[in-house]
Amino acid sequence: MRALIFDMDGVLVDPTDSYRQTLIDTVAHFSGNQLTQERIVEMKNRGGYNDDCVIARDVLQEFGVKIDYDKVHEYFEKLFWGTGSDGMILRERWLLDAGVLSRLARSYRLAVYTGRPGQAARFTLDRFANGTAFDPVVSSDQVENHKPAPDGLLRALEQLPECEPTYVGDNVDDGRCARAAGIPFVGIAAADAPRREEIIRLFQQDGATAVIENINELESVL
Repeated sequence: MRALIFDMDGVLVDPTDSYRQTLIDTVAHFSGNQLTQERIVEMKNRGGYNDDCVIARDVLQEFGVKIDYDKVHEYFEKLFWGTGSDGMILRERWLLDAGVLSRLARSYRLAVYTGRPGQAARFTLDRFANGTAFDPVVSSDQVENHKPAPDGLLRALEQLPECEPTYVGDNVDDGRCARAAGIPFVGIAAADAPRREEIIRLFQQDGATAVIENINELESVL
């Protein structure tokens, strides 16, 4: 049996108006400065920036604002979750076309390893993919060492015995995580992504078996 393990943000769901905008608004709140989408991608391409609150803290320090991670995280979470009806998480968009998951599920075990905490991962999967069996779902709060360390993928693989896995992700840490775990990687570089050529080059350097523009092209390269 083959298995597909998906990252979430930029793969299954578009985080531009949820995580990314929360990050931008958090930086603006504490500094009055504007963080751009291209700057976010530039930092993520360095590797080691799966936690948006770490990006916010480091950017704020560059702007001359010295602030504890916990304070950044508290404000970020307040914006992201809101009061239940106005949180930024409600602005995100599911990326898969109708029927894609059901077709993939006929031939593959479907699983998730995401840099999201479990609460946010479950909320979005329940909202958009209710009824689709992702098993296991491994989130950032289940592992000690985050991407590009392979811990989360290895945890998922323990629950996928005798499966031939492929990991699908959208940034350099996903590719390096797959390489460290010793499994194939398919990279997603959206057609309108800032620094797209750089992203593709980094995927190729890390041995991606294919690079596609969006998740709906996945069937064509498997």
